[in-house]
Amino acid sequence: MIKEFRDFIAKGNVMDLAVGIIIGAAFTAIVNSLVGDLINPVIGLILGGVDFTSMYVVLSGTVPEGAGLEAARAAGAAIFAYGAFVTACINFLIIAFVVFLLVKAVNRIKAIAERPDDVEPEVATGPSELDVLLQIRDQLAGGRPADRA
Repeated sequence: MIKEFRDFIAKGNVMDLAVGIIIGAAFTAIVNSLVGDLINPVIGLILGGVDFTSMYVVLSGTVPEGAGLEAARAAGAAIFAYGAFVTACINFLIIAFVVFLLVKAVNRIKAIAERPDDVEPEVATGPSELDVLLQIRDQLAGGRPADRA
């Protein structure tokens, strides 16, 4: 059973998946920074300078006036954190778009790699060696072409 497990882990697909997960986790940090540090401030500016990720509605319980999202959660109130949800949706859309672009680029590279090398067009180089030998034979036989069998 250990040998089967070792063979399973050693397969290329499992290793590719592991590399994909590790790179995906690192890429998530980049996308979170992009959304949190670049996109959300612009959206917040459009919405009047409000920190977009901290937008929420208190469903039940009490939250001090002007408390941020973390303070509201710490107070134990039931909150509807729509700002965090919209941020997660923006993150998803950005990640999905970048993955789409990566897959498109990889498919293009694969298509180029699988395409056969450009074959040079045939150039008329004259008669083949067989044709020359047949002509010599015919001339030695008296100038008449012999029947080719």
